[in-house]
Amino acid sequence: MKQIISLLALAGTLAAAQTSTTPTPTKPATTTAKPASTAKSSTAAKPGSTAGTVHHSVTSTTIKLPPGVPVVRGIIKPASFVLRYQDFQVGTGPVAEPLKLYKVKYTGWLASDGKKFDSSEDHPNKEPIQFPQGRGRVIPGWDQGFEGMRIGGKRRLFIPYQLAYGAAGRPPVIPAKADLIFDVELVDVTEMPAPQAAPGRPLPPRPGAPGAAAPSPASGAAPTPPTGTTPPPSQPAAPANPAAPANPATPPPTSAPQTPPPPDKPVNPAQPQ
Repeated sequence: MKQIISLLALAGTLAAAQTSTTPTPTKPATTTAKPASTAKSSTAAKPGSTAGTVHHSVTSTTIKLPPGVPVVRGIIKPASFVLRYQDFQVGTGPVAEPLKLYKVKYTGWLASDGKKFDSSEDHPNKEPIQFPQGRGRVIPGWDQGFEGMRIGGKRRLFIPYQLAYGAAGRPPVIPAKADLIFDVELVDVTEMPAPQAAPGRPLPPRPGAPGAAAPSPASGAAPTPPTGTTPPPSQPAAPANPAAPANPATPPPTSAPQTPPPPDKPVNPAQPQ
């Protein structure tokens, strides 16, 4: 009996020793990434991905509107074309005023291939061109391209075809939808000349100008009174056969009887019956 007890005690000691020397296996650490929140994915979508992208409509309220202009909804888009310029020599003269006569030296190229199509240097005596600004005598890019420029300055204009010769162009020199590049030099700005009369046909005076003669009335028509005056009362023509008032409140005073005209003679010579 003592031997059995000693064997059990020995077995228990061996088991305790084995347990203390054998390391306990540890569980592998798991790193599970948390899924991204849906709130962030909607604003940080991958390039080229449309899932989760929120498009906000831009309204005209982003632009300060004056009173009386109604608010509308819609996406504000920039214009597909715009005039650009580059000043490479600032003039020392006065700023060019609008609606004046501009004298300009220029050279023009096609923006597509750089081909020169016109230049004032190729004109006889290299004469600059003159044009009335703002009157539509040149392409819109020229009417708009000299704003803020000083006399003596040089500027490069980048003109889209919408502000040049349009979609049709001017074949064979200017192709269809041709963007243009111009180097311009503002030589001088002068007053617009007065319109000249054709030989033998003097210009009629402007109505209301000092020294202008008043228009003669048509034959038989009453002259028109000047503005601000009261026209004199016109005397009505006497009726040929005045009608007697119906049921007068006060009987008209008796007067001497008038002798009626002969039947073959009209009452009013100006209005024959």
